Amino acid sequence: MALLKKQEKEFAKSLYIGGGLTQKEIAERVFVTEKTIASWIKKDKWDSLKKSLLTTKQNQLAFLYDQLDFLNTDIADRDFKVAVNKEADTIIKLTAAINRLETETSIGDTVEVARNFIEFVRPQDLELAKTITNLFDVFITAKMK
Repeated sequence: MALLKKQEKEFAKSLYIGGGLTQKEIAERVFVTEKTIASWIKKDKWDSLKKSLLTTKQNQLAFLYDQLDFLNTDIADRDFKVAVNKEADTIIKLTAAINRLETETSIGDTVEVARNFIEFVRPQDLELAKTITNLFDVFITAKMK
């Protein structure tokens, strides 16, 4: 199944950032050349992005919860225990960001789950792992449409 160039690139990026695959394996799964993968990595600075994503979803959620807790504690410590407009806006934005992080599943999350599951299956049944890999590739491609 052919992907659009933008989809190929996004899928390759997710696989690269998820780790565990060589450039050759990524090229084979995305149906492009290794040279194309290397070019995308360099041009779009995927290595820097990969490092920046070390801040996990859980770390980001903890940070947002800490900010919300600090703000709520500050409001509770006042004599007049009501948020001013700016604080209310900040609370709304923080809770919306928390909700998004807790409920949305990104393509990157899906790729990570797929990779972990395939790594689990591979030592037990290599052929099944290959089949699952192909099925996950089709599933991820469909999710990107």
